[in-house]
Amino acid sequence: MKDQKTLYTLLVYSENVAGILNQITAVFTRRQVNIESLNVSASSIPGVHKYTITAWSDEDQIVKITKQIEKKIDVVKANYYTDDQLFIREVGMYKLSTRLVLEHPEVSRVVRKHNARFIEVNPTYCTVMLSSVTEEIQNLYYALDEFGCVLQYTRSGRIALTRSTVEQVSDFLEKQEALHRK
Repeated sequence: MKDQKTLYTLLVYSENVAGILNQITAVFTRRQVNIESLNVSASSIPGVHKYTITAWSDEDQIVKITKQIEKKIDVVKANYYTDDQLFIREVGMYKLSTRLVLEHPEVSRVVRKHNARFIEVNPTYCTVMLSSVTEEIQNLYYALDEFGCVLQYTRSGRIALTRSTVEQVSDFLEKQEALHRK
């Protein structure tokens, strides 16, 4: 029986070098695992970048992917997590027809109900932003789409922090420094 697919989030830390993103994504391609979202940014450690990658997989496959990524020369550390191990957020942005928003006052109520906010209003369009989890961002899209007022919609890739008090990469780097001092 095939393992059930779970949405995993990989947190990968690497040196800031050209081409590393391609090497990381190639691991997923070779194993025929589709990346659901990808976010790359500087980390809290100078010179180290953080890749937040989500993918549906089974645990056996995600363990293999994580190990292969960690073998890359410029990768400092890679770990995988389930949603309950992380603080997770995404941003959704919705461009709405101002005319239709004004014709349907319920649209503003829907925006407020979802804890979203208007960030720009002009005669042509309104821009709404929501910071939340994927499901809530999609639910707001579906609710707004019922009014036929959505001109554009996008959501960011996931950003995540571990629920641990320290990042595992920090512990890893401290141990590496201790080994080099000996």
